[in-house]
Amino acid sequence: MDSPTTPLISRRDALIAGAATAAAVSSSAPAEAAQAAPAAAAGPRVKLSLNVNGQAHSLQLDTRTTLLDALREHLNLTGTKKGCDHGQCGACTVIADGRRINSCLTLAVMHDGGQVTTIEGLGTPQNMHPLQAAFVKHDGYQCGYCTPGQICSAVAVLDEIKRGVPSHASADLTARPLLSAEELRERMSGNICRCGAYSNIVDAITEVAGSRT
Repeated sequence: MDSPTTPLISRRDALIAGAATAAAVSSSAPAEAAQAAPAAAAGPRVKLSLNVNGQAHSLQLDTRTTLLDALREHLNLTGTKKGCDHGQCGACTVIADGRRINSCLTLAVMHDGGQVTTIEGLGTPQNMHPLQAAFVKHDGYQCGYCTPGQICSAVAVLDEIKRGVPSHASADLTARPLLSAEELRERMSGNICRCGAYSNIVDAITEVAGSRT
């Protein structure tokens, strides 16, 4: 049986050499990252126009800018909230060309020339939209973070029902949708309220819907 080969370097020396190599790599990483950062940050920019709450805006944005970030960071319309940023909570809901959308999931350039309505465009504290007033009356909010998205979504929901657009809860796809709690809960299911004010939200929407029929 062959005898073990004598190592060319001791275990202690190997550990010292490994630590030195790791230190050298880590010290050079920040410098390399700093050099790469400008290239990564720079992106193609385009000119676009958005009509937001009845006012025209001309913007020059990175093509990767979401509609949510365009509203919040470039137009200072911070009523639209950034929640999950993955289209799962509905806090960023706005109405774009008559349809409610999650503004975190769409790029601003996709809405060039489009019409966008945010919570700021629905009403003011002095002249509230009927749904805003109903949310206050029925305590349809608690922390208030999701409320702008909830109200924008509710406005679009009532328009969908008026136009006869069915939902998953609609029993007859050819009939006019019923204004029921089940129908409203299904249509509003994409808007999450972590405070759990769902029943109050349904009451607020039902009251406004009743006043319009």
